[in-house]
Amino acid sequence: MPRVRQFKAEYFKALGHPTRLGILEHLRAGELTVSELQVQLGIEATSVSQQLAVLRSRNIVVTRKEGTSVYYRVRDPQVFAILDLGREIFANHLSDLQAMADEEQFAGPDLLATDATGEH
Repeated sequence: MPRVRQFKAEYFKALGHPTRLGILEHLRAGELTVSELQVQLGIEATSVSQQLAVLRSRNIVVTRKEGTSVYYRVRDPQVFAILDLGREIFANHLSDLQAMADEEQFAGPDLLATDATGEH
C-alpha cells in the first residue's frame, strides 16, 4: 500500500472516535489542559489522556509545557476544515433521510402495500 494512503487511513482512523472529535472541537478555541478538557467533556481524566495520546501519535495535536501544566493544541488548523466537511456531509445525509421519511409518510399505506406477487 502506498505510504500516502497508509498515512491517510491512520489519520482518519485517529479522527474516528466521538471523544477525540469532541476534544478537537474544544481545541478549536485554543490550547487546553487535560483537566480543562475533562471538565468540558464531562469524562474521566484518564479517558481524555488516552484519547489525546492517540491524537498525539498521529501528530494531530501537539503539547506545550508551562510549569507543571501541559497544554494541548491542534497542530494543523486544516483539521477543522475536515471536521466542518464531515458536519456538512452529515447534514446532507440527514436532509436526504428526512425527504425519504416525508415521501413515505405522504405515500400512505395503500401505495406501500404489496400484493401476493410482491408488486405494489
